[in-house]
Amino acid sequence: MRADETGSEPKKTFDELGLGPKVLDAINQAGYTEPTPIQAQAIPEALNGRDILGIAQTGTGKTASFTLPMIEKLGRGRARARMPRSLIVEPTRELAAQVSENFEVYGKNHKLTMALLIGGVSFGDQEKKLDRGVDVLIATPGRLLDHFERGKVLLTGVQTLVIDEADRMLDMGFIPDIERICKLIPGKRQTLFFSATMPPEITRLTKTFLKDPVRIEVAKASSTASTVTQKLIPTHRLDKRDVLRDILKTEDVKNAIVFCNRKRDVGVLHRSLVKHGFSAGCLHGDLDQSTRTRTLAGFKKNEIQILVASDVAARGLDIPAVSHVINFDVPSHAEDYVHRIGRTGRAGREGAAFMLSTKEDGKYLAAIEKLIGKPIDADSSYGKDGKPAKPAAKASKAADEAPKGDADASEAKEEAPKKPRSRGRRKKTEEAPEAVAETAAETVEADANTADDTKEEAPKPKRTRTRKPAAKKAKAAAEPVQADEGSESDSKPMRGKKGQDPFGGHMPAFIARPIVRRAPEPEDDEPEVEEAETEDA
Repeated sequence: MRADETGSEPKKTFDELGLGPKVLDAINQAGYTEPTPIQAQAIPEALNGRDILGIAQTGTGKTASFTLPMIEKLGRGRARARMPRSLIVEPTRELAAQVSENFEVYGKNHKLTMALLIGGVSFGDQEKKLDRGVDVLIATPGRLLDHFERGKVLLTGVQTLVIDEADRMLDMGFIPDIERICKLIPGKRQTLFFSATMPPEITRLTKTFLKDPVRIEVAKASSTASTVTQKLIPTHRLDKRDVLRDILKTEDVKNAIVFCNRKRDVGVLHRSLVKHGFSAGCLHGDLDQSTRTRTLAGFKKNEIQILVASDVAARGLDIPAVSHVINFDVPSHAEDYVHRIGRTGRAGREGAAFMLSTKEDGKYLAAIEKLIGKPIDADSSYGKDGKPAKPAAKASKAADEAPKGDADASEAKEEAPKKPRSRGRRKKTEEAPEAVAETAAETVEADANTADDTKEEAPKPKRTRTRKPAAKKAKAAAEPVQADEGSESDSKPMRGKKGQDPFGGHMPAFIARPIVRRAPEPEDDEPEVEEAETEDA
């Protein structure tokens, strides 16, 4: 059975939807008088126990369409320890926390217990609530399965299962976890399935786990709200920050969400806005849960005017009074554009959405315009045709920098001859002859000393060819010869470093052995001495 409606029927009141007096009293205290189209169609079917496939754009009141009938049904029973009766699965921590806030508002007249299982919070506090027993369990897929594997929660008592933002689950890779969770819950249950788009994988999931669902489609899938004014700002990549600051200063911005594609860019842009005096905060997946909660609460209380965020905050966050949404980066997935600008123009209010686009974003821009079925009007007041937004300012800046560069160059040329390195080279060249002369003198002196040491340390020869008288005469005759060798060493320096032994402490034998000249022939009045040769034994 299908109920394809567009909301053209006469408006209903909450009294006509079959809700009890306690729930109606809570709704009146919250300030709501008329249900939205998806609430008017989904609540009666949910109270009858039917499976529901809801397709609606963000900001249409989907959360109340399943929380109100769930509270009404839970008021008829009691909770059991570790066995929740209802389970709501959300893709992000922020969405899960938002749903828990709705339960507190609409269930104030019921004594219902609730547990919020999300990351970034200690397991101990969550396990204590599960041990006491809860009626409603609101969780993200990862943390829910962690508790299940620890044996802290049983899903066999779940009577109502809600899967919210299913297409977002697909984008984040949670579909395998969703399939596992659905298999852990008894087949005899009621399933409420909500999604803004219906890609093939989501369609397959609904056919597998929903039984004869009522299809409720209050608007065309992936359509944008008519209350949002959309503008395209062609600009240059290097001018995007300047253009963003001009928009924030020129437009009547009460509060704004600025979306970036990457978490790194979120932090950089946030610091840039704070540096320029804007009241800004940031929200992305790498922040701890306490920081994310504190930042989001400050933005809702208007303590923070500008919230720089990644797509973690693009879907489902209920901040009703956002006046502007600015896409600092063109989203790479066309569906993300619909969810981003859905943060403004909620509940019939008017809003404005700006998107900064460069020439490199042409492919993504074409996909977005094809998805929403209409072109986005370009606004050239902040930057035209991808050209710099402030060419005059940049030209003057370049002109100011040009003379400075020339002056620096001239100063460099004047200071070049005065470099210490150049003076050292000239000084070394001028002093080179004196240094060479001193070095040569020291070398000659060292060589002379070395020759004297050699003469003193020369070992005595083991073999001699003459007797003692002849040796004395030979020694006397050998002295002038050694003097001659010394004079030759003075004129021709020995090799080796200055002041060092050229042979490294080793004395060759041909140098250590003294040169002995043959003794002169004896004269007639001296007796002849016969040469005697002694050899080593």
